[in-house]
Amino acid sequence: MDRLPHLDQSTAALRIKGDDLDPDEISRILGCEPSYSCRKSQIDIGKKTGQKIERKGGLWLLNAEDRTPENLDSQIRELLGKLPSDLNIWRALGAKYEFDLSCGVFMNATNEGFSISSANLIALGARGIQLDLEIFAATDSRGDELA
Repeated sequence: MDRLPHLDQSTAALRIKGDDLDPDEISRILGCEPSYSCRKSQIDIGKKTGQKIERKGGLWLLNAEDRTPENLDSQIRELLGKLPSDLNIWRALGAKYEFDLSCGVFMNATNEGFSISSANLIALGARGIQLDLEIFAATDSRGDELA
């Protein structure tokens, strides 16, 4: 079977969100430290703008290493490998919080693709983790989207 060329780059992050989210509790439950976390109403300083940002809800975020070229499947394995496989833990978290796997895929051309293994799709589904994909179009040297 012919495969499309791989996308240029991919990013992946597990996000757990909730108004009453306590990042330390999530870290304890999952046995893993986050890449970033905050509580509702926490004030952060924007890296680009330097402006104060008040967080609208609690967040626990675990990033996978970015991949160039894209390898979203390995990023999912990387994240799941850091986290417990006990589905009771995921059901308990799902009863209190929203969570998803936020992924970005970046095109270098107009005809690229990617795949996610059935094993990873089953593992995400069993944990109740929604897969969110953002696809970023290829651009020419002027920064205009290619037609």
